[in-house]
Amino acid sequence: MTDLRQQAVATAPVRRHVSAGFVASAITLGLFVVAAVAPNALTPHDPFAMDFTQALQSPSLVHWFGTDESGRDLFSRVIYGTRESLAIGAGAAGLAILVALVLGSVAALAGRIPAGIVNRVIEVLFAFPTLLLALLLVSILGSSPLTLVIAVGLGSAPGYARMVRGQVLSSKNSGYVEAARALGHSRSTILRQHILPNALRPLIAIFTMGVGQSIVWASGMAFIGLGVAPPSPEWGALLDAGRAYITQASWLTVLPGFVIVVLALAATTLGKHIQSFLEKGEKA
Repeated sequence: MTDLRQQAVATAPVRRHVSAGFVASAITLGLFVVAAVAPNALTPHDPFAMDFTQALQSPSLVHWFGTDESGRDLFSRVIYGTRESLAIGAGAAGLAILVALVLGSVAALAGRIPAGIVNRVIEVLFAFPTLLLALLLVSILGSSPLTLVIAVGLGSAPGYARMVRGQVLSSKNSGYVEAARALGHSRSTILRQHILPNALRPLIAIFTMGVGQSIVWASGMAFIGLGVAPPSPEWGALLDAGRAYITQASWLTVLPGFVIVVLALAATTLGKHIQSFLEKGEKA
């Protein structure tokens, strides 16, 4: 009887509990996605309607985030800026992952000379400040959302490239790859069916965390005049516009900044939970 009980316990399926942090971050990001897809459903006022008689009103039941210098409802403008801000964050994170995938794979799989060259390129990019890169791109391409995507994406790529290189090397030297070689599988088959799928799996979590980090970077650059210019409702542009009224109407900077922090925390928390889930799946 004891043996049967032990066998039943050993063969029972493992239940994975969903944490409150995962649920909260997923719901939060879901609300941001709704704001990006259907902003009209969440905005109580016209985000572009000016009413100078209501300029610089503090937060109230009528204007939840207060009003700006032109009397526009700040909450509605934050909602309408979600689409552009998420697009910049996702675009920058996607570009960073793409560049990192190319550089990291070449550094791990190519010969000694190509890998050495790519490793030097990664080190140079890693040492090059993102802010200086943004200044260079703004002077060449002008201030625009595309400039932010390229600057933040290229600035984030070197760190991700090192992660990709480590994942590819780990997969390349794993036991299942050695077994595939022993079975006579071709190099392209091993690369396509074993190395790349296992190396790319963690990038899902990295991309999720990268979206929030990219939005923080892009908003910070816009705050110092290197991003989307006002009167755009993009979050960085809102920070830039509220900078001139930081002592008179602090909510113009504090509340959009708080929204950026909430999104970054939610994306990072969700990414870490996804990463933990993938790691548990690999161990299982």
